[in-house]
Amino acid sequence: MKKPSKKKYERTLLKLQTELVMLQKWVVEHQLKVVVLFEGRDAAGKGGVIKRITEKLNPRVCRIAALPAPNDREKSQWYFQRYVAHLPAGGEIVLFDRSWYNRAGVERVMGFCDEEQYRDFLHSCPKFERMLTQSGIILIKYWFSVSDEEQERRFLDRINDPLKRWKFSPMDLESRSRWAAYSEAKDEMFAYTDTTSNPWWVVNSDNKKSARLNCISHLLSQIDYQALPAKEIVLPPLNKKAQEKYLRAPLDSQNFVPELF
Repeated sequence: MKKPSKKKYERTLLKLQTELVMLQKWVVEHQLKVVVLFEGRDAAGKGGVIKRITEKLNPRVCRIAALPAPNDREKSQWYFQRYVAHLPAGGEIVLFDRSWYNRAGVERVMGFCDEEQYRDFLHSCPKFERMLTQSGIILIKYWFSVSDEEQERRFLDRINDPLKRWKFSPMDLESRSRWAAYSEAKDEMFAYTDTTSNPWWVVNSDNKKSARLNCISHLLSQIDYQALPAKEIVLPPLNKKAQEKYLRAPLDSQNFVPELF
């Protein structure tokens, strides 16, 4: 598909973000509980999509869950336990930047879990997700697919750009050397967890801008919402007398940021 022009991209993105604000209001009004999972290879563009989704939304309503590696205590817990703590209450949207599917991906490929733990996950995960949806949670799962050529280009961009270098980790190097193993793990994960009730949606992300627009548009289509009327807001008048009294009062000793620009 042809790459959208900058003007078309920005215009379409703004339109979609306006719809996201409407969706946010609907979620709060109807106390919906929404969970969106973002999975895929490193540098597949998950973070960019998440950033555009949350850019215009209230962080108290729409929040990101990006969990670090589990500590020793969390390793001893039920596997799904630390993710359950981040699930939404009514009127909330949670975007998981990677999720419980770490076990079927990086943990499987890198040997961070044993065969029994891995098999137990594959059989337990559909049951766990069915429990979530039966409790009223709207669960949407996205897999971002990127070619090896495009991933290499993005990795090199991160390595050579000081502003992006922080995005590159030793794990990224390992993911490159184990490309085939990750592909096999993804296929097996889909075989078990791409269910009728909670399917995977694959996003072609070789073109970042198209991927962002396509993903956000699809996300909006997955939730039945309507635009709610805006409540009238009347700005109260300023208390002029109090303001004049404040302006006449001497300034306390304060530290001001130098006005350099």
